[in-house]
Amino acid sequence: MHGCVLLLDGTPDRRRGALPNPTAHAIAGAGPRGFLAAASADVVQLPAMAGPQSVLAYLRDAVRVPGPLLMWVTGHLMVPARRSTEIHLALRESTAATVRYTGLPWEWLTRTLREHAGPTLLLVDAEADAHAWPHVAAAAHDGRLAAGLALGGVITPTPDKPSLEAGPYTRAFLTALSAGHPTAGPVLDPGLLHHLALSQAALPEGALPLLYGSTGPVLANRAAPRPAAPPPPRAVPEHPAPPAPEPPVPEEATDPLPRILAAAHAGRHNEAAAMAAAWEQQTLRRHGPHSPEAGLWVEVRADLARLAGDHPRAAELWMSAAANRLERGGASDAEALAALRRAHYCWQHSGERAHGLAPALLALWERVPDGAGAAADVRARLQEAPPAVPR
Repeated sequence: MHGCVLLLDGTPDRRRGALPNPTAHAIAGAGPRGFLAAASADVVQLPAMAGPQSVLAYLRDAVRVPGPLLMWVTGHLMVPARRSTEIHLALRESTAATVRYTGLPWEWLTRTLREHAGPTLLLVDAEADAHAWPHVAAAAHDGRLAAGLALGGVITPTPDKPSLEAGPYTRAFLTALSAGHPTAGPVLDPGLLHHLALSQAALPEGALPLLYGSTGPVLANRAAPRPAAPPPPRAVPEHPAPPAPEPPVPEEATDPLPRILAAAHAGRHNEAAAMAAAWEQQTLRRHGPHSPEAGLWVEVRADLARLAGDHPRAAELWMSAAANRLERGGASDAEALAALRRAHYCWQHSGERAHGLAPALLALWERVPDGAGAAADVRARLQEAPPAVPR
């Protein structure tokens, strides 16, 4: 099956001093041909396009492809300054005064994508200014933004200054997509990747997550085991000997921890975190959020944060793990005490954030026997003046 990936960068003219769209560059540089659950795929990148009719021509070509179609849209959503509330994707020459004529009407985009006969997925990581935001939010809440398509992504308020990095949602989504899911089969659920991205991304305040509909096989699972090639035919002797007993082939190890830790120790911390989050989500669905199995994945994420150098986050997660174990096993639980000691170690390396974490850590030490010494250490930190906040 032959598919298509269409990358549309809806960002106004770079000559006005704006920086190139780093989100679009991150997507294009991630090997989008490998995203699709298809034997082959066309990849079409549309940067700095001028005129909606030109974009529409590419869209119409893309929907003729029989296989899966992935449309990834970045850039700016705008609404004309006067006499219209129609949402447009900004193009090269778009301004608030001209976007009615120079931008791509969002309705053109969704209407054309609905003509595709195969599975279709629309991913969006775009910004909207203050004028467009109420209209975009209303269209998101009532479903007009998706218009019946399978759509995932996020809309964020336009920042005061253009970011030098790709959007956090796209970075997290690409990480989860590249890591795949070890038990999801050959095709990934975009909804799972969306939730993984939201859990890993530090989105700006006011961000609007988007998730609508379901799609067919669009996204390939890079972590799915590949089917083994059939063995070559063997010549059969004229007088075959009796078959000798063969030892059973051991099943492939299903423990994901070695692969996760290997990625973390190799410095691929985002990949390790995405794999751990995927396994944690599966565990939560199977065993529930308060199960011992779910608690183990909290501890895995805590250790991954430590390996990545994020000691404050590691301290928070180890405190959560210790609290869960105290609830299940009581104050004398040896594993709870071990988790608490790890939390204390990470807290001691948390720098300026240690003061804010101290009350929660103190409360935990006060729940266990023989915790007086550690509690005294935490109280001493609390008695110090909190670090000054730079202005």
